[in-house]
Amino acid sequence: MAQEPKKLLILGGGTGGTLAANRLRKKFKASELRIDVVDQDNQHVYQPGLLFVPFGLAEPDEIVRRRNKQLHRGIGYHESAIQGVDINANTVSLENGEILDYDVLLVATGSVLQPEETEGMNGSQWLKTVFTFYDMEGASALAEKLDTFESGELVINVIDMPIKCPVAPLEFAFLADWFLTEKGVRDAVTITYVTPLDGAFTKPVASATLASLLEDKGINLVTEFNTAEIDNEGSKLVGYDEREIPFDLAVVIPLHGGAAYVEESPGLGDELGFIPTDNATMQSLVAPNIFVLGDAADVPASKAGSVTHFEGEVLVENIEAFIAGRELTARFDGHANCFIETGFSKALLIDFNYETEPLPGHYPFSVGLPLLKESRINHLGKLMFQSFYWHGLLPGRDIPGIGSDMPMSGKDKDLVGAGTTPASATEKGN
Repeated sequence: MAQEPKKLLILGGGTGGTLAANRLRKKFKASELRIDVVDQDNQHVYQPGLLFVPFGLAEPDEIVRRRNKQLHRGIGYHESAIQGVDINANTVSLENGEILDYDVLLVATGSVLQPEETEGMNGSQWLKTVFTFYDMEGASALAEKLDTFESGELVINVIDMPIKCPVAPLEFAFLADWFLTEKGVRDAVTITYVTPLDGAFTKPVASATLASLLEDKGINLVTEFNTAEIDNEGSKLVGYDEREIPFDLAVVIPLHGGAAYVEESPGLGDELGFIPTDNATMQSLVAPNIFVLGDAADVPASKAGSVTHFEGEVLVENIEAFIAGRELTARFDGHANCFIETGFSKALLIDFNYETEPLPGHYPFSVGLPLLKESRINHLGKLMFQSFYWHGLLPGRDIPGIGSDMPMSGKDKDLVGAGTTPASATEKGN
């Protein structure tokens, strides 16, 4: 009698779930491994593209495709919200009534926006003078608002960390400077970037570079501001320390948390709805047959698409090893890189991992893209990535010469060691 195939169930049909499903489909025959993907809708959004929508640089229909069409043949797709996971019974309940069992579970449901967690954010001025560009509704509404915005106080506010793509709010500030300059109204608009961090970014060298860029562009930087309330009637941000920042237009990045079903699944997630995960192997700490990929994990890496890509290479190797009963030997080093749009057809690039902060130099080799330096080639790299995303990354193709580990070749090694290993990485024994 033929042996039944193992069952891999993937929760989430975004970047992580899709690339992992496609990579594993190529590694296993259908008779060896059944792969099913679950998501609440069938709209796969290229999330980096949301940044461009408010400035008319991308149309919504250009950055959305059907999720099931991105999956290789032989992968099942279930369109339903998730009700809960029973980590003891190895089952997942869907809101459409289905109950799916699994041998291996991969959680890749990302992080979700929680505007309701900040008083006044989705109040009377929501999508009137208070916006976010982190979802399609907000980005599209903000495009209409910016068309008519010609004077006043523009405030970009990060409520708290972690957030998806931590550099995107800075990119918005830089693009707003460009956009308003092109409109001829920049002198009539004050732009202020408000962050809970003690600098423009989390890493010292990059933070200094980005703060200098903000200053050069006449963008005010307000640090260590923890927003307690968005006062709709008074049109101002109110901090827990009672500082106030007035606005005519507020672009706010809401608090992020894990998917709602995580809280309804005993033993699955932490108090924020993220899954406790080994920082190196991407195996969950809640059950050995549960793995986590992308923003759903509590690892101290940036919640950026590049991280999901690099994690995915490691995760696929380790799921393959787990199914075969072998030790998990592939290790993720926290590698992340991000293009940062700075306006006027320029961008800079940062590359870092758990232990080493962004450094100047070139990526991925000594002859390559400039790091921590504005250039047109970085801008073109950012624009070209969308095509690679749909045709290379999601289908599970490798990038020649680029692996999951952060390369040190081409970087200014005099600054190596300036970064530190996060305490949470050490605490997990990595």
